[in-house]
Amino acid sequence: MTLRHQIIALAIVPLVISILAITTFITWQSANLAKNSIDTFEQNMLKTKEAEILNLTNLALSAIQTIYDNAGADNEAAKQQVAAILTSLDYGKDGYFFVYDYDGNNIVHPRQSFRHGHNWLDLTDPDGDKVIAELIATARAGGGLHQYKWQKPSTGQIADKLSFVVSLDKWHWVVGTGVYLDDVFAQSAAANAGMRANIKRTFIIVALIAVPSVLVVFTTCMLLTFHERRMADSRLKALTQRVIDTQEEERARLARELHDGISQNLVGVRYAMDLAGRKVRTNVDDAALTIDRGVEALNGAIKEIRRLSHDLRPRVLDDLGLTAALEALCYHFAERTGIETKINASGFTDTLKAEANTALYRVAQEAFNNVERHSGASRLAVKLWSDNGRARMTVTDNGTGFDGAKDGLSGRSGLGLRNMQERMAHFRGLLLINSSETGTTLTAMLPKSANLPAGKQAEAA
Repeated sequence: MTLRHQIIALAIVPLVISILAITTFITWQSANLAKNSIDTFEQNMLKTKEAEILNLTNLALSAIQTIYDNAGADNEAAKQQVAAILTSLDYGKDGYFFVYDYDGNNIVHPRQSFRHGHNWLDLTDPDGDKVIAELIATARAGGGLHQYKWQKPSTGQIADKLSFVVSLDKWHWVVGTGVYLDDVFAQSAAANAGMRANIKRTFIIVALIAVPSVLVVFTTCMLLTFHERRMADSRLKALTQRVIDTQEEERARLARELHDGISQNLVGVRYAMDLAGRKVRTNVDDAALTIDRGVEALNGAIKEIRRLSHDLRPRVLDDLGLTAALEALCYHFAERTGIETKINASGFTDTLKAEANTALYRVAQEAFNNVERHSGASRLAVKLWSDNGRARMTVTDNGTGFDGAKDGLSGRSGLGLRNMQERMAHFRGLLLINSSETGTTLTAMLPKSANLPAGKQAEAA
């Protein structure tokens, strides 16, 4: 994965994870809240049903209370009268009262007349609950509620039913009524369906917001990446062309130096040797003077070759180290330009790698060229020192200064500053430039990693 792809991934992945986490949390919390609300609603509905059948049972008992209290245990007429009253207490298609004796025989059941006079003590519902036996036990225990499954008259389907039963101990009867709970559960199911629909709707809304957001971020990152790549490609092309131009300029300079300097000196030597030869052959007395002039011209050519060689790669840097090379550079620069040049390297410990020495030397060399060409300075100072094992170098002049953003760092006026920066960046170092109307200070800093390993430092010492 490239750096750009890593950046895009680091920008998008946390966003996606955050959106998923928030959506999951909202969905979970909404589901819990809805479930709690539905459970509360269901419990309230059941309590309402319980209160309803309790009130109906009390009304039925009130209707038969006088007859029951005035009748004896074996008063069949009173029993028939009470049974008729309970049969007539009808409150809807599914609302009725039922009566069983303690033995499980049915006495009253308005909706299922086939049960009358038969024993149903062993009757069980689909869940295995012995319904009549449980109702009798509940009534004889003092009365109460019992939930079971029973056929709903209005639909003919088996449904959950909640009944309240009491006992008429004198006659050994169980009187009760009940309500079917399928409507309660239907409302709960509808509420559950509505809850799921709301959660789904919320999730879709979040997705409609999140997905475009991720796409916008991704598209923006891609556009920025493509834009930066195009800029980098254009800069690389410009830099490549500038390198080629610089190489051609350097070749042209060397050609001029060879033609105008060394070549002319060697031509002069050849003419001097030819002239000396003719004078020797004709026995002219001043042949030795002519030879001396040729030797002098040859010495000039040798000096010119040495100067060019020094410019390309100073031997003193390899033989004597960075301090001596910079001192020689300062001396030749002052001699050639007339600019007062000083160097202070008293605090420097030369433990740098050969490549780092070359980098600092080339930085100083490029800085000197800029001073000579552009600054108009009359003084130049170089300071070289070590700070806790880290090499430092400053080059300071009293010239007119420059605007780094316009003149150097943008790359429009040449490769000088950029080359210096890249040489320092290669060793993870820094190049700082402070320029004003009163002069310019260039600071090159190398890290400890640019030093030789400890063992090689000892060998070098």
